[in-house]
Parts: sequence; C-alpha cells; structure tokens
Amino acid sequence: MDTTSATLSHLFEQLGLDSSQSAIRQFLSQHTITGNTKIIDADFWNHAQKAFLEESLAEDAQWSELIDQLDVLLRQ
Repeated sequence: MDTTSATLSHLFEQLGLDSSQSAIRQFLSQHTITGNTKIIDADFWNHAQKAFLEESLAEDAQWSELIDQLDVLLRQ
C-alpha cells in the first residue's frame, strides 16, 4: 500500500498538467469555476482529465481531498 502523502503537485501530474508551483499558480489564475458548476463539469478539462476526476471522487480515492482543495482554489 502506498502511504506517500499526495500533494497538489501530484494531482497536477495525474491530470497531465505541469506540476511546478509557478505553473499551478498560472493555471489557477487562468481557470475558474463559478456558481453551482461541479469541478468535473468545468469546461477546461479534457476527456481523460474529467474521467479521472469523476472516478476519483466517485470512489472516494486518495485524490478526493486534493480534488476538493483544487475545487476551492478554482472558486477564489
């Protein structure tokens, strides 16, 4: 069993995105979620990213907490 603590950088790697701190800041400044839009329904995800997010949340996978954190950051 993998007991490594996942970070936001690891989540970005799983999503196939640049995981450097500057790239994460840039992503957050360029993308937002508003209103009642669910993170999985945001229009900036590709099919594979959306599937990963949806599956991780449905299974309450190790990524769920980080996805929730990303959701909050995208709403700021």
